[in-house]
Amino acid sequence: MIAFLGLGRMGVPMAGRLVAAGHKVTVWNRTPRDVPGAEAAPSPAAAAAGADIVITMLSDPDAVSEVARAALPGLRPGSVLVEMSTIGPDAVRLLRGLLPESVGLVDAPVLGSVGPAAEGTLVVLAGGARWDLDRVSDVLRVFGTVHEAGGPGSGAATKLAVMSALVTAQVGLAETLAYADALGVGRTALLDVLGATPLAGLAERLRPVAESGPFETRYALGLAAKDLRLATEGPGSGQTVTAAARDLLAGAVAAGLAGHDLTAVVPFAASRTPEAPAPKEVRAPKEVRAPKEVRAVNPPSVPATNGRYSHAVRFGDLLFVSGQVALDEDGKVAGEGDMTRQSEVVMENLGRILADQGSSFDRILHIRTFLTDMDRLHEYAAVRGRFLTGEPPASTTVEVERLFLPGLVIEVEVVAAL
Repeated sequence: MIAFLGLGRMGVPMAGRLVAAGHKVTVWNRTPRDVPGAEAAPSPAAAAAGADIVITMLSDPDAVSEVARAALPGLRPGSVLVEMSTIGPDAVRLLRGLLPESVGLVDAPVLGSVGPAAEGTLVVLAGGARWDLDRVSDVLRVFGTVHEAGGPGSGAATKLAVMSALVTAQVGLAETLAYADALGVGRTALLDVLGATPLAGLAERLRPVAESGPFETRYALGLAAKDLRLATEGPGSGQTVTAAARDLLAGAVAAGLAGHDLTAVVPFAASRTPEAPAPKEVRAPKEVRAPKEVRAVNPPSVPATNGRYSHAVRFGDLLFVSGQVALDEDGKVAGEGDMTRQSEVVMENLGRILADQGSSFDRILHIRTFLTDMDRLHEYAAVRGRFLTGEPPASTTVEVERLFLPGLVIEVEVVAAL
């Protein structure tokens, strides 16, 4: 039996491939989702109970650690955990330390998006001990072509190296299209020329969004930002070009594009292209400075306040953002009691407020979080890590008895530079 933990955009078609291949499959997801032919389990431990192979396909290292811990009671001696998320070699080492010695571990992240996942044409980058790889090789081939990268952690390391090249190149080409716009070069003409170069494949991937606008999400921009953050940590900290691409994607996440396809970086890069500077003769002398003013900020991109406070106040080059909670347009709690969903709503609203004033998550100086249950901090941390992808800001986290509406479990305020 195979347990599959994580039914996101990639997880659903991958679990479906296992069912179609004749395997008995048990699935689990935080938000229950149906995979025809598979049995749904109420918890990671219940899904893993009795399974020979347990597969995780999740968003980031925190999510993998959380779900693996939850699955521990169900993992039986002799089983193998196959970690297929993009989490990096450091997280794989931590995962190995978490698992009992009697449970094998293979790190096998994939190259490809939703289409290849459904078709079984992914590239699987597998790392692990020889005996563990041999035990799962037939299952991995259900997903596509298996490339054995080496020992434990090598699959995860190879994935980060590949993504630092592929995603950085896509971000660079997005900026090139914006540069071509500024020069008056037609996008179609530029893409036609690039089609005759080694960049042809990437140019064709960007052509639909460059010419017609964003399309269906295949590889979420927020996940791409996370991948480049992982790729530029530790030994990757010297990758200056990749770090620049990481920072641009962090700005796109702050602008509310985390759930869009990575190709949405094309219009975002175009929106950041500066206008031509004003002629020197009309520029104000450097010594002439406008006095600092206190200005209230209430962007239309977030639900309106109740009139007794402003979403933010701007003073000079600083932005003080009020505590944000998960409310919908009608002022009702979104995701009542759901820490993950409320964290997502809060971070998205913060991103819109920051972007409205020309700031972003990577310019946050201090973040203060109020939780009604500190034991659920890891749920918030997993979401926060998708938005704060650069150097972490100063931070304070406080447990409170309650927030101002029943069902609210989190409130977050920030101070950011402009």
